[in-house]
Amino acid sequence: MSIRAQSVLFDLDGTLVDTAPDLVAALNKVLVAHGRPALSVEQGRPYVSRGAMGLLYRGFGLQTDHPEYPVYVEELLGHYRSALSVQSVLFGGMEAVLARLEADERVWGVVTNKAANLTEPLLKEMGLSERLAVLVCGDTLAEKKPSPKPLLHACDLANITPEQTIYVGDDPRDVEAANAAGMISVAVRYGYYDDSENIEDWGADIIIDHPKALLTLLN
Repeated sequence: MSIRAQSVLFDLDGTLVDTAPDLVAALNKVLVAHGRPALSVEQGRPYVSRGAMGLLYRGFGLQTDHPEYPVYVEELLGHYRSALSVQSVLFGGMEAVLARLEADERVWGVVTNKAANLTEPLLKEMGLSERLAVLVCGDTLAEKKPSPKPLLHACDLANITPEQTIYVGDDPRDVEAANAAGMISVAVRYGYYDDSENIEDWGADIIIDHPKALLTLLN
């Protein structure tokens, strides 16, 4: 299958970059500091796409209404800020996808719910900030995914049309936002969702098992 697309926008964690090792490492520092056992990366991986909220729920069972929740968030993010890209890497095959997009002079960028003060240094440390054409973070606008507004804002910034743009993500919110924006929604099986979730139910236009499947779509 191939589709007509002039541009590709990616979710960040669990789609473009495998950030789970560094995020779980940050969570483990908080766990150990509070006398709890550390988790393996695989134990924490399914919760990464939900950010600090998901990780703290996995590690401590904390909900956002817990009185000490903000304290735990700051502890977690403090550890994460100090080690953003120690083990984080592009998912296997993703470099080939980006190189293809660049060779074809097609626009690519990132729309993430991750805050700018974490996203921007991470992308810079990984050598990606100068390659992407557009970046919209979780605090760029008043709304974040599943609202379509961040995706549409990215289109405005990059002068691209939603109908000819693929949005790739690993969470139901990504698919919901892409569909509402009128984009071609692509869900990835290799991402950070829980095995109990049925990715087929998300309503994506296309589901892929590996980043290199995007090369086939772009033919």
